[in-house]
Amino acid sequence: MTELGSLLRAWRDRVSPVEAGLPAGGDRRSPGLRREELAALSNLSVDYIVRLEQGRAQHPSPQVLGSLARALRLTDDERDHLFRMGGVAVPTKTMVPRHVTPGVQHIVDRLGEVPVAVFSAGWDILLVNTLWVTLFGAASTSGRGSNLLWNQFMGVSTVVEHTAEHLAEFRRDLVADARVAAARYPDDSPLASLIAELRARSDDFERLWATADFSEHRESRKTVRNPVVGPITFDCDVLSAPGSDLKIVVYTVVPGSEDAAKLDLLRVSALRAFA
Repeated sequence: MTELGSLLRAWRDRVSPVEAGLPAGGDRRSPGLRREELAALSNLSVDYIVRLEQGRAQHPSPQVLGSLARALRLTDDERDHLFRMGGVAVPTKTMVPRHVTPGVQHIVDRLGEVPVAVFSAGWDILLVNTLWVTLFGAASTSGRGSNLLWNQFMGVSTVVEHTAEHLAEFRRDLVADARVAAARYPDDSPLASLIAELRARSDDFERLWATADFSEHRESRKTVRNPVVGPITFDCDVLSAPGSDLKIVVYTVVPGSEDAAKLDLLRVSALRAFA
């Protein structure tokens, strides 16, 4: 077993299923995660996890190591060590942080009663809870559809309804975020490529980019149309994670309202779907 394999095994053993949001039942040789559980959490195959731990898989990509770091709830220092052992350059301060720290993961865990997602400074989805997936669908968490900038400016269909005034404000705020992120992380090639493509293909994005406007996200109200329970009106808040540029997006409803009753039904649907 290589040093990388030993690290993965040790870190897998220390993460309990309950901590990772998984059922704790069944006979276990150790209190930690099984290989198939780590594979599911990191969107990798069980066979690949086995080969990594046994030292038979060579040159894992930064994306693979980043997924493993999130699934194993590694600290920033541990994530950096994982990258070094995997033979990959450690992300620098001039690249967009994409590591979800254990503290941010705990925040998401504790907000399990409402839809929550964690985004990077460039608005890539990094982590979601089950209610978020139930509300918006699995397609919102993978591929280019998982980037909010791309969704808004490339005409990708969305289940979120905006008033014309709010949509204009929302898009202006997103472009301002992109401008700030591009200046703060000049060596981040995925973000630079995304902005270049949006400027070339979206007249609205290019127009807003040319204004050089800077603004901050405010609390907003949005209506989401869900195929299971119909339209739900949410209050949407964007929270900043301490010590990073991660954005925690939280959707809440007015207690005791019809929307709260619909969210309760959606929660039951999520429990059934992910049982």
